[in-house]
Amino acid sequence: MKDFKIALHVWGEYACFTRPEMKVERVSYDVITPSAARGILEAVYWKPQIRWLVERIHVLKPIRLMNVRRNEVASKIPTNGLQKIMKEGHGRLGLYVDEDRQQRASIVLRNVGYVIEARFEIFDPKEYPEKYKKDPNEHQESPQKHYEMFKRRAEKGQHFHQPYLGTREFACHYEWLDFDAIPRCPESLIGEKDLGYMLHDIDFKDNSTPHFFRAEMKDGIINVPAFETSEVKA
Repeated sequence: MKDFKIALHVWGEYACFTRPEMKVERVSYDVITPSAARGILEAVYWKPQIRWLVERIHVLKPIRLMNVRRNEVASKIPTNGLQKIMKEGHGRLGLYVDEDRQQRASIVLRNVGYVIEARFEIFDPKEYPEKYKKDPNEHQESPQKHYEMFKRRAEKGQHFHQPYLGTREFACHYEWLDFDAIPRCPESLIGEKDLGYMLHDIDFKDNSTPHFFRAEMKDGIINVPAFETSEVKA
């Protein structure tokens, strides 16, 4: 069977792929994470019967970090407080920004560009039968159909929601790319670089447990191991 792989060129002025170990200040990884790449693909084309698998990431721009300081709301409305107000019929629902403001620093990426290499797999309807109750024949669709639909949407710039680079305020631009048109990385990225442990993805079946892998970049290319392999650890 034909291996339906895709390459998507994504870029933007700013990006922030936040390290989960930073509790207060947002600090970005040096490059896009596989989970963020998957989120971009799903924003362009999402179907409940397929799953995107990111296999390789090409870094097209030099890694440039910058400090940003912004005013943010310091707290959020607690769920328990809302339930109490609903029962009693009175209380304070809103937050007043002027009274609850604080400055937070972020270390973000500037002027980023990547190529995401990925493929998709079709779920077995026996494993996820609840997704096929409305249309039991939907799982019989060919992979070619999903491939062509993604390609058409990417070429036309169509998406279900605006893709973003880590956080929603950093919009992501994208375009379909043929594999023979993938550009080389800049000279500054030639060689090998250890990026340390990086977030691979979240296992939502296991109480939303994050999984990590040791990311190594060679000549601007990061090979992403499969989620089920021993290289990926919780």
